[in-house]
This record gives sequence, C-alpha cells and structure tokens, in this order.
Amino acid sequence: MQMKKVMVGMSGGVDSSVAAMLLRDKGYEVMGVTLKLFSDEDISEAKKEGKTCCALSDVEDARSVARRLGFEHLVFNFKDNFREHVMQQFADSYLSGRTPNPCIECNRHVKFDKMLRRALELDYDYIATGHYAVNEYDESRGRWLLKRPKDRSKDQTYVLYALTQEQLSHTLFPLGELEKTQVRELAESAGLVNSNKPDSQDICFVPDGDYASFIKRFTGCDTPCGSFIDTDGKVLGEHKGIINYTIGQRKGLGIALGHPAYVVRKDMDANTVTIGLESDLYTKSLVADDFNLISVEKLDAPMRVTAKTRYSQKEQPAVVSYLGNGEYMVEFDEPQRAVTSGQAVVLYDGDIVVGGGTIK
Repeated sequence: MQMKKVMVGMSGGVDSSVAAMLLRDKGYEVMGVTLKLFSDEDISEAKKEGKTCCALSDVEDARSVARRLGFEHLVFNFKDNFREHVMQQFADSYLSGRTPNPCIECNRHVKFDKMLRRALELDYDYIATGHYAVNEYDESRGRWLLKRPKDRSKDQTYVLYALTQEQLSHTLFPLGELEKTQVRELAESAGLVNSNKPDSQDICFVPDGDYASFIKRFTGCDTPCGSFIDTDGKVLGEHKGIINYTIGQRKGLGIALGHPAYVVRKDMDANTVTIGLESDLYTKSLVADDFNLISVEKLDAPMRVTAKTRYSQKEQPAVVSYLGNGEYMVEFDEPQRAVTSGQAVVLYDGDIVVGGGTIK
C-alpha cells in the first residue's frame, strides 16, 4: 500500500512541529513547509523578533525540527498572494470603517488555498497545520464537518469557518484530540528546539499592534481628523483619524466626559466617531454576508445555533435565518456587546461548526 503524503505548514512554533511529528509517527510521508508571507520592509520598524510568525528564527526553528525528525523542509514564497488577499484587504477594510480579522483571510486565501493547491500540484494527498480543531467525514450527512477540539481553551475553529468541503477533505488537524500541555510534553520528550517557545499573540505583519501606522505606511493614506459626537449628534471634540478607533474602545480616546465613554459607531462618510455609554454598545441582531456553510449545504428554515462574534467570546444562543441575496440574520436571545462590522460571526451546533460570515 502506497504511503500517503502530507505537506505540513510549519510556522516555527511548537504546535505545527508536533503536528508534523505525529503524522510522521503514523506513517505518513511528511514534508515541512514554511510560508514566506512578507518582507521586513512591509511591517513596522518596531517588529519584535519572536513575536511574529515569519521571522528568520522561525524558519530556522522549523528547519531544525524537520532535520531532527528526518523529513524535508522547504520555504514557499507566497508574499504576493498574502499582500493582495490579507494585507491589502486588512488596510482596505479599516479604511472603509470596518474591523477585519486577517487570520481568517490568511486561512481562506493562503494556507488552505494557495498552499493546498501547491501541495496537490506536487502530488501530496493532504496538507496539515497545528490548528486546534477536528475535521471528520459524516456519512449520514455526506459532508465533512469541522468540530471543536478537546482543548477548548485553544479552540481555533472561529478562524477556520471559511474552509470548503474540498479543503476539509484534503486537510489534517493532528492536534484536535490533544491538550496544549500534552503538545509541549511531546515536543520536550522529542528534544525539539521549540518545545518551550511562546505562542505568537500578535497579527504577524503588525507585531507592535499599531494598526493605524501600518495602514498609513502600507497605503500612503492618512485619514484626517474629524469630530467626536454623542448619540444625539452633538460635537464633543476632535478625533485623530477614524482608523485609530474600534467599536467598544474606551482607552486612548483623549476625551473626558465625566463618565466612562465608548466608541459605539463610526461614519466614514461624515468622518465622525460616535461616543456613548456602555449600554449603547449592545444589540440583539446582526446581518452577515460572504457566508460559508459547512455542516449543511443550505439553510432552508431558521436554525437554532450558538454564535460568537469575536475569537475570545463564549458562544451565545441565537437563531440564524437566510434573508436571500447571500445575507443571513443572526438574532441573539440576549443583547451582545460591541458587535463590529468586518468581524466574523461563527455559528455552532454543539461542537460542530455550522458556518460563518462577515458582519455587515
């Protein structure tokens, strides 16, 4: 029987390294690949080595692991693809008043599209990553399912909701049944150089967290100052450019009202940022488009689900309905805080990902 071949995306971190090791131990023919996604000049001068997933040390760590585990390692240059589909989309979204999640777009357009197509061109059967998720084929539904992992604290299904049936059929998630502590123990016992390497917490191309400076540098656009207004339209002061603010933001507003104040709305056309009370941040419903369904082919009737509107949020009870024209409405049982245009809403049926889309 011919050995199955898998291309493992290795970022230099412990998760992808252990994923590769587990697949090797199961008898797969493994090749490790590290994706070159941007150049140093693309990102902030304040780049912190080790806080972003594409530093030179990460490539060296991935290569070291591959050498120790006895399989080939290559670097693929996907900079043009990443620049177009992730960095440009990130900048354009902010400039249109939205707050994007670039990890979702990277998974959608780079890791599970560009890398998968490259793997298939090279006659590999699968790609694999160190994401904490489970995928399996459900005979009764005739569909591939994406499910939450054993380690709920590391659940990454929120950023994987855009995966198609074709992509899921060629993807392996070896860490889905493991706890993070087990992964580190496996790496340490195998003598992997990155067994105690910290996880990256930042957007890889904005490692200093200064989104506004990145957008100005990347696009050459500098959004002008405008007015802070209250919910009645009264001018409260001057803001420093609309891309500097996100819905729900409280700190760094530079305005004193005698009570806690939050960004509750942004109007790009009027160049205004609306400031209100925390109670003004809550809403019971949202509309989303650019939707991808996984567990069902289509939504013929309203469906009871749980939903989350940001990565770190706990899922909340809701009902999803199809409105037509590619738009879906999600109505929550209880009002939700700081639902933000450009972020993703991801729907669950127990542990199974129903699908998700982009909040309008």
